[in-house]
Amino acid sequence: MSDVIALIPARSGSKGVPDKNVRLLGDRPLMAWSIAAALRTPAINRVIVSTDSDYYGQIAKEHGAEVPFLRPTKIATDHSRDVEFILHALDWLADQNEEPDLVVHLRPTTPFRSPIALDAAIQMMSADTASTRSRPTAVRSVHQMSTTAYKSMEIDGGILRQIGAETTALDRANDPRQNFPVTYLANGYVDILSTQFIRESGLLHGDHVMPFITSLALEVDVTTDFDLLEYHLELNPELFDELFG
Repeated sequence: MSDVIALIPARSGSKGVPDKNVRLLGDRPLMAWSIAAALRTPAINRVIVSTDSDYYGQIAKEHGAEVPFLRPTKIATDHSRDVEFILHALDWLADQNEEPDLVVHLRPTTPFRSPIALDAAIQMMSADTASTRSRPTAVRSVHQMSTTAYKSMEIDGGILRQIGAETTALDRANDPRQNFPVTYLANGYVDILSTQFIRESGLLHGDHVMPFITSLALEVDVTTDFDLLEYHLELNPELFDELFG
């Protein structure tokens, strides 16, 4: 089995939902949900939180995660890219001779996960394949869109244009959705990343990403999303029991 770490980003400077990563959901800080799912996933060897905050770090430790370093402020901004904090973590681990084979990237803003599903995603990335060319560069979770993206539109010079269309005629957009390809939306349920691929390419996902298909993943983007999450948790108390029971 590969050496696998879960890496959970939890910076403190969120402006859209202040302190969202430590805001309570079902009497647990939001980040604790991702920590708990990772701790209960058999294939994950270590659970590390990458944060720029001592306070956040203490909360993460209280819920079972490791916080062996603090993320530099310059890569903990609204404009920081995922590859920056992941490379920072890998560099720190490499200095300790502890660099993993796989990184399980878990965003706290997607709290409802099953450890069984996470294990399946890791196995998808770890499975031996017939040739090097067929091996995934990453695994990324997606869910089916409620309607095909091919019915979406953009505004081109003040005129509506159907996405992917060569003209601005909109009549085909009225066709039944069954006439278009099914499309998927990437979500924050899980990304499985290869350290070797990241080191060789400087990229996280690359051009041979396998889909890990989930049901609709509820995520936090705005403050009112917490109301939806609390309501969903009230209807499905087993979500809490699976991780904290």
